[in-house]
Amino acid sequence: MTIMSRKPMVPLLFAMLAVPAWAGLSAQEQGQEPAQGENPITVLGSPPADLSGLTAGPEIGGFISARNGEKIQVTAADGSRTAILLADATEIRGSGGFLGLGRTGLAADSLLNGLPVTVKTVQWGEGLIASRIELKNKDLKTATMIRTGTAQGFAEQTAATEALRGRVADIDQYNIKGTTNVHFDTGKWNLTPQGEADLCAAAEQAKATDNALLLVIGYTDSVGDEDYNQTLSERRAGRVVNYLQQRCGWAPYRMLTPTGMAEADPLADNSTPEGKAQNRRVSVNIMVSKAVEGL
Repeated sequence: MTIMSRKPMVPLLFAMLAVPAWAGLSAQEQGQEPAQGENPITVLGSPPADLSGLTAGPEIGGFISARNGEKIQVTAADGSRTAILLADATEIRGSGGFLGLGRTGLAADSLLNGLPVTVKTVQWGEGLIASRIELKNKDLKTATMIRTGTAQGFAEQTAATEALRGRVADIDQYNIKGTTNVHFDTGKWNLTPQGEADLCAAAEQAKATDNALLLVIGYTDSVGDEDYNQTLSERRAGRVVNYLQQRCGWAPYRMLTPTGMAEADPLADNSTPEGKAQNRRVSVNIMVSKAVEGL
């Protein structure tokens, strides 16, 4: 398989990481009728080495719910399942580093159960072959930790364990206990001395809060186009996450999946310089799961 890297993709829910052993992809292969919404395939021979001449199939988004040899099953948010073949020509593209700020190569054995993926496919017979699989290295790290049982401090805190297993679930499942905003100059993502001090103060506040997790969200003002601002907001969030972990001693496994929101959800009017300055921010939210509140 070809191993490549890519720029960041839209975050997916990292759900149902603990998946039982699975003997085959399709219900047909197991002598059963396929469940509604499932796309079973029957394998006849080996996939072709060259996929360029095949008809494009649908793009499948979801998480890997099972794998059997050179076949994977992807379960979408609506519960539908699609069986997809892997081929020698299948490209695996992973965004490296936090928020995709770096680039690393990935091996085929990185396709673990529970891993969120986006799969571009081509049609082959009555089934689908993956032409390209896109994933995030930070999600791969979490899936690997759970699979091997080496997650740092999983037993230390129930909420942290659930954060790693579920990543970002519905935000309504959490109570916000505090918010700290750090601000940035136009087009910049470097932290000011004041911002650095505020981040460590927020981390100390969170450490004193039982079962606390941190949710980091980056924003921009309205200057610049959408793609530029999306990248900028992610870079700002990535810089904040790195500082919290490396300088403020915040444990990675107590971090909800960060994101960049570009110019969405402004705090102030973008028509004034003062308003734009307030909107060039990263929001650090102290979160406690409602499920463990009061434990």
